[in-house]
Amino acid sequence: MSHSTTRDADLPHGLPPMLAPLHRRLRTLVERLPVQPPSFVAARALDQVLLLKLPADAREALAGRCVELRVTDFGLRVRLVLMPGGFAPAPAHAEAALRITAPSSSYLRLLRGDDDPDRLFFERALVMEGDTELGLVLKNTLDAIGPLWPRRPAPATPR
Repeated sequence: MSHSTTRDADLPHGLPPMLAPLHRRLRTLVERLPVQPPSFVAARALDQVLLLKLPADAREALAGRCVELRVTDFGLRVRLVLMPGGFAPAPAHAEAALRITAPSSSYLRLLRGDDDPDRLFFERALVMEGDTELGLVLKNTLDAIGPLWPRRPAPATPR
């Protein structure tokens, strides 16, 4: 497989081919950015949509452990840790206990509840590396909680 074909496979689903060169340049830029700003934004978002829904066993398993999320089609990397007050960017020196890698479309499918983590894992649309027990706790917790970002119902059409 050629280099350009491999890179084209990392393009976001539905992106018009004419935008591929622009997307590749943008992804290269994002890959060079510091990880702290997007990690801070992700931490605040998770505090709003996930923190209060986390059961005690999941909080205990995640407490103080670095989880890294990689969004392959955008070159984005987020590193988070659960502290007593909520999610926070993980310290730069923290080793990731669990690394989850997937394209943005797979994360969206997971957040919306369109697919479960098992299906995405077996389709190789989501890769987990590191502490498998922590990965199972996270997977089971997300399964039990349900969609974090449900689809909005389509507006009713007038008759």
